[in-house]
Amino acid sequence: MENKDLINYIDKLKEPKILVIGDFALDEMIYGNTERISREAPVLILEHYETKKILGAASNAANNVSAINCGKVSALGVYGDDYYGRELLRILEEKNIDTNLMVLDETRKTTTKTRISGSCNQSITQQIVRIDRQTKTQLNPEIEQKIIENIKKSIKNFDGVILSDYHLGCLTQNIITATIEEAKKYNIIVVADIQKDMEKYKGVYAITPNQPDSEKQAGFFIKDDKTLFMAGEKLLKELDLKKVLLTRGENGMALFEKDGEEVIFKKVPAYNKKEVFDVTGAGDTVVAVFTLGLCSGLDGEVAMRLGNLAASIVIRYFGCHTVTCEDLKEEINV
Repeated sequence: MENKDLINYIDKLKEPKILVIGDFALDEMIYGNTERISREAPVLILEHYETKKILGAASNAANNVSAINCGKVSALGVYGDDYYGRELLRILEEKNIDTNLMVLDETRKTTTKTRISGSCNQSITQQIVRIDRQTKTQLNPEIEQKIIENIKKSIKNFDGVILSDYHLGCLTQNIITATIEEAKKYNIIVVADIQKDMEKYKGVYAITPNQPDSEKQAGFFIKDDKTLFMAGEKLLKELDLKKVLLTRGENGMALFEKDGEEVIFKKVPAYNKKEVFDVTGAGDTVVAVFTLGLCSGLDGEVAMRLGNLAASIVIRYFGCHTVTCEDLKEEINV
């Protein structure tokens, strides 16, 4: 299949309604120009000129879905009773993401990663320090139950669910199990974007891990097509999955699908190797496009290729970035 053949499928990505459940977060970017060295301590003094707040983690996955399907997406996670919690809700709504299912947890901080960057004349902007505000412990039972109740009352309204796990405590085993059980009642596709603890996700429809995490789960290194197939096959069988989309960085992607007792294996090369500036958030883009493709009835290989194409666009930008259907079409027509 050539890239030009994909253009016939792109508009289908606008159709499905998606629920994103997981660890919602903000990325705060603070920029300043170097002014002088402080007299109080040997540190830089920056003259502040800009602050940006960007959706990160599960928020970025939801943002990517919204950019493609024109806002047919809802967010389900937790936020704190703090300034950043209010900012998180505001920006989610600004990006046309429904927040009615979000749950306030007064015991937790709203996950926020603040990056302070500086520059001076004739130099590029460089990150100086990062400050993380987060609560990593699992949810307390009361908040966990509220999320499960929201899943049970709303999941039937969606075509697909993305579980976005950044290991910040929102996706407990009870929440994952409830999602899988409720989704099966309504034949809803559940795709998990995960890095570790893959056993927790046994029984979801598909997962989208990267190669290093897949190697850890499989117990061996992927060195060639033979070991690549062995890893994909092992993940499918051990985790009771229908599909595995294994992202491989500069080596592209590999898709493994269960067809009865047979495992079908397909792979694609990376579409863009020359203009890579930042891979931050690319995984969120891939899971968004792949899930939208599956939920709109596209073949797994087509969904993979569209995800690969979308990733080739977002990695050309610094920080988290989104794509639209028009961006995808333009990329194919170049």
